[in-house]
Amino acid sequence: MQITYNSKTDLLYIRLDDRKQPVVNRRLSDDVVLDIGEKDRIVGIEILDASERLNLGQLLPVRYEMTREAIPA
Repeated sequence: MQITYNSKTDLLYIRLDDRKQPVVNRRLSDDVVLDIGEKDRIVGIEILDASERLNLGQLLPVRYEMTREAIPA
């Protein structure tokens, strides 16, 4: 997973699948677009005007943890 933020365009992009593949954009609202890849899986999430929609100070830098139950076998 990769998260990038462009302060000039105020765009936050969350890439969930790093494989190269064709994607289709599906707009959920005026400011949220999903990139849908193979087998209708979500490949990425684009958030426009991110600083107005999210508290970037709490989001960035990203911290995460995985539990044993969350790791696929």
